Amino acid sequence: MAKTDRKTQILTEATRLFSESGYDKVTVKQLADACGITEPALYRHYSSKEAIYDAVLDSISKRLNYDELFEQLGKTNDVEVLLKSIANHILDYFSENQDVYRLLLYSALRGHTKSKQVYQAIRGTYVRFLYTQLDRLYEMGSIINKNNEMTARCFIGMVFDCALGVTLWKGFQGKQFDPPDVIANNVPIYVRGLTS
Repeated sequence: MAKTDRKTQILTEATRLFSESGYDKVTVKQLADACGITEPALYRHYSSKEAIYDAVLDSISKRLNYDELFEQLGKTNDVEVLLKSIANHILDYFSENQDVYRLLLYSALRGHTKSKQVYQAIRGTYVRFLYTQLDRLYEMGSIINKNNEMTARCFIGMVFDCALGVTLWKGFQGKQFDPPDVIANNVPIYVRGLTS
């Protein structure tokens, strides 16, 4: 297998294993076995389990694929378009990539030393972007004065909770709401609160 293909395989298997069992419970031997290689062969690609975990986090940032979206939304002056677009992106992504959500939850629940880094790589990126855009829209006079950081955290938290309900907690909370219904119901509430 080519070196780049092997590294991709290692990252794929590591993401799966870390998201299923958490960082602490996964061993280098398990990672090597999942890839069909020996531990020394794995160490030729990554110097440690921590280096693999760091590479997994880097790959997640790339997999989130938000650069183009953020570039487009950085030009919009419509807060409703901004919120709907971010919510749709998160819900679409996590319905297809449940392993990333599990990785986020495991790192937080286990108190992993890199849990803040995992949070920043996954959820924090959306919070920072939205917070910056809300500040920009306020400066333009498009929205009223609110605590934009708090608003961004609460909005992203609501969307991530919806993604969690749709992907991992199917049916745990009773009635399940479809993501388009959640967006249609909640985005106007935020928009009214920001513009009234």
